[in-house]
Amino acid sequence: MRIIRDYKFVAPEDQGATVAIGNFDGVHRGHQSVIELARAARPDAPLGIMTFEPHPRAYFAPDQSPFRLTGPDARATRLAKLGVERLYELPFNKALASLSPRAFAQEVIVNGLGLTHVVVGADFCFGQGRLGTAQDLAKLGAELGFGVTIAPLVTEADGQVSSTNIRKALSDGRPRDAAAMLGHWHRIEGPVIGGEQRGRELGYPTANMSIDGLHPPKFGVYAVLVDVLDGPHAGSYHGASSVGVRPMFGENSANIETFLFDFSGDLYGAQLSVGLVEYLRPELKFDGLEALIAQMEQDCAQCRDILSDL
Repeated sequence: MRIIRDYKFVAPEDQGATVAIGNFDGVHRGHQSVIELARAARPDAPLGIMTFEPHPRAYFAPDQSPFRLTGPDARATRLAKLGVERLYELPFNKALASLSPRAFAQEVIVNGLGLTHVVVGADFCFGQGRLGTAQDLAKLGAELGFGVTIAPLVTEADGQVSSTNIRKALSDGRPRDAAAMLGHWHRIEGPVIGGEQRGRELGYPTANMSIDGLHPPKFGVYAVLVDVLDGPHAGSYHGASSVGVRPMFGENSANIETFLFDFSGDLYGAQLSVGLVEYLRPELKFDGLEALIAQMEQDCAQCRDILSDL
């Protein structure tokens, strides 16, 4: 998959794609249905995604609480797994935000990317002030020479599949419900960073990752599936993760610490993808290290049992 970050300077071989447009936060089942419609609309054209970085919501309200389900790296990993060939990750800035709906269609879709067909969700809005609707885009496509498909919203018996509902499930400690809407395990992806090596001292060395900028799942311990995406230890593992602020050791920034079962090696700097499978318990402050280690032993045994069928 090639990533293109500037619509004004696009190589000829990266033009002419059929593209699904949106933010694709989480790449959930609704997003996947839009991607499949794009794939079917023009099977002869490269399959692409047009998305924006930073997320427009973060651009217009930079001081709001973190809301993203996935950062750009995790989103790109998931899209590549779905067979996307071109990822148009356009910089969302004042110039792009100021384009009228017509100017967006003309300058970005036609002149810049030379798209043959675009697919958007029924609730899609675009252009300055979000004035353009999916129906407006269809009219512009007919006028300017590109096809448009409007995808219906995906719903389940208990409501719409949406990033908002997925965030609620994660906040409630219901990762399996989130996975049902996502169509895959909710994953936190990023590089392994240095920690204070307390886990190593306790006999449970952990891979530490930042969750800055992401919507935090309910703090506590999870059974997890781990993919090491690069380096000498690349592969898939089972493990246990703790998400939160580590109250046993004072005030700390929230992160995720993951213990990989039956693993030995150095993961510093490696790119990890941690899939949340089941929530076990909240973060706790113990009376001493012996009580903490005993609980960690119980947590790992429970996680092994949960993951044994996966």
